[in-house]
Amino acid sequence: MIVITGATGKLGQHVIASLLQSVPASSIIAAVRNPAKAQDLAAQGVQVRQADYNDGASLDSAFQGATKILLISSSEVGQRAQQHQNVIDAAKRAGVGLLAYTSVLRADTSPLALAAEHVITEAAIRASGLPYTFLRNGWYLENHTEHLAPVLEHGVMLGAAQDGRFSSAARADYAAAAAAVLTANKPQAVYELAGDHGFTLAEYAAEVARQSGKAIVYRDLPPADFKAALTGVGVPEGFAALLADSDAGVAKGGLEDKGKQLSALIGRPTTTLMDAVKAALAK
Repeated sequence: MIVITGATGKLGQHVIASLLQSVPASSIIAAVRNPAKAQDLAAQGVQVRQADYNDGASLDSAFQGATKILLISSSEVGQRAQQHQNVIDAAKRAGVGLLAYTSVLRADTSPLALAAEHVITEAAIRASGLPYTFLRNGWYLENHTEHLAPVLEHGVMLGAAQDGRFSSAARADYAAAAAAVLTANKPQAVYELAGDHGFTLAEYAAEVARQSGKAIVYRDLPPADFKAALTGVGVPEGFAALLADSDAGVAKGGLEDKGKQLSALIGRPTTTLMDAVKAALAK
């Protein structure tokens, strides 16, 4: 029995889709906060169980009979360390044979502030004594392409990454890696996962311009100015600060990786920037 937490999230849905290619639906448990949002999974034969990262009793119920668990990191920045600890404790009570966790690229040395809660979670998982795998994911291509509308409207892409490179890959790529680990006999303890080919935001802007036929320029800002620009268009203060900090971390090489462990794990090249932009523009 393989449990996927956060199964109705964008990554979780891709993980289950990947698992269904080789695992019977009845052997997959979708642990979700709101089962009503998982009716499509239930229709495919996946077991749907209610689970809340803040409710240990719900986690105990969801993890009954589990042999492996994928803990997809919470989206609630600032609350994640405790939420993840609740999952770890429940996984330990369930006696699972593997706890996999979606961390961030080179978490232990990352210059990105968002790595802090991942470092705490990794330490807690190690301390639990459970067999584990850390899926240290780089940036998602969708982090870029899901926000193209204002770029296309105004012809300007803002950021604070300077000429730092993003070794981004698609959610489906990272999901395929998670499925490979969850179905492997002896996965590694740590995987540093990133796209095969990195790009700067200036290169990304140029690719969007090429495919859209519109004039798009990248304007690099100091992190404080980038944060101000984001809050000026309605991005919440905390999230804007996180995005600005992440770009500053990219300028220091925080999301560039040339190891190609992701493509090796999934047995194919990772999704290219060109294909990601093409798919986004087609929507």
